[in-house]
Amino acid sequence: MKSSITGRAAAALLALAATAAVGAPADDARDSVKNAVDAAVLPLMARHRVPGMAVAVIVAGRSYVFDYGVASMATRDPVGPSTLFEIGSVTKTFTAMLATYAQQEGHLSLADKVGKYLLSQRNSRFGEVRLLDLGTHTAGGFPLQVPASVRDNDQLMRYFSEWRPAYARGTHRTYANPSIGALGMIAASSMGRDFAALMEGRVFPALGMRSSFIHVPEARMADYAQGYTGDDVAVRMTPGVLSSEAYGIKTTAADLIRFVQGNMNLIPVERRFQQAIDDTHVGYFQVGAMTQDLIWEQYSYPVALAQLLEGNSPDMIFKAKPVTEIKPPQAAREDVWINKTGSTNGFAAYVAFVPMKRLGIVMLANKNVPIDERVSAAYEILTSLGEGRR
Repeated sequence: MKSSITGRAAAALLALAATAAVGAPADDARDSVKNAVDAAVLPLMARHRVPGMAVAVIVAGRSYVFDYGVASMATRDPVGPSTLFEIGSVTKTFTAMLATYAQQEGHLSLADKVGKYLLSQRNSRFGEVRLLDLGTHTAGGFPLQVPASVRDNDQLMRYFSEWRPAYARGTHRTYANPSIGALGMIAASSMGRDFAALMEGRVFPALGMRSSFIHVPEARMADYAQGYTGDDVAVRMTPGVLSSEAYGIKTTAADLIRFVQGNMNLIPVERRFQQAIDDTHVGYFQVGAMTQDLIWEQYSYPVALAQLLEGNSPDMIFKAKPVTEIKPPQAAREDVWINKTGSTNGFAAYVAFVPMKRLGIVMLANKNVPIDERVSAAYEILTSLGEGRR
């Protein structure tokens, strides 16, 4: 059975479809970009039997989208412009932006403590944590996932009340879903709305993202790619407590590359939303070569691949790392490589961009490709395309 699936996945690589987006650039420019993407992506797909991918690239400020393979090995439907992928923890960058937008609108301050917004936590250790700590993974030591025993909001509040930090806040980075999930919940509550409703009704429309969802509507379910485990078992994410805030967005490559354009001030965005985006690029903590922004992770540019691999390594994800607070916080910079990975059981995502070069990439796959290989492929593509371009 496995060899049959592998054969179908390999055959899917031959069914490559590619499209260019935004402004119909000259064919020679498009072909140059496509050749660079093909050279990195096709071997990656073959090595890991990835059924389908969508890769969007920004070169000199102009975006291109290339689609590969199939959205489902059962239906054989090709990946196309409307194909929706789970983006996993790239969702966290939107959650951070919602928090900075709420701050712009006067609903909260990142300097405030959790207890100001979650009244049940006023006398707990969690209540003493700053909102800023939630958005920089420095709250004091949360696990990666919300415990499976937590199934509703009441249980979540009890979990937070009983939580005991392993470290003083602001001293260690522990990558975690509960903390950023709590920030999203607080940001939405401060604005008097549900998180998903704010994302789908306010944030996505403000960015011109018309094919992005927390809850995929029935009319778009046919566009929702099927994810696959490493053993080629069909799987999609199961919603849970704080999943919307931490890893719940489904979107297209075209929509996500538009978000990247917004992060580089390349498209018109409402002033307060643009400021909210820019505020997520402020650097708060240093962890080796990596600067921890609000969820986004950045490196001085040019950056060596080895530094990116270290910053996106399992060691950085699963182990507590001492941090040095940047005082005052580092203002948003242009001469940086900014990135974020995202994973669910059946999908893989990677986003990276270099503002000073007007260069960026979105990689989406309906299989969980190893992070180091995503990063290496993106680095190969952007390094190739970035030479001599500003």
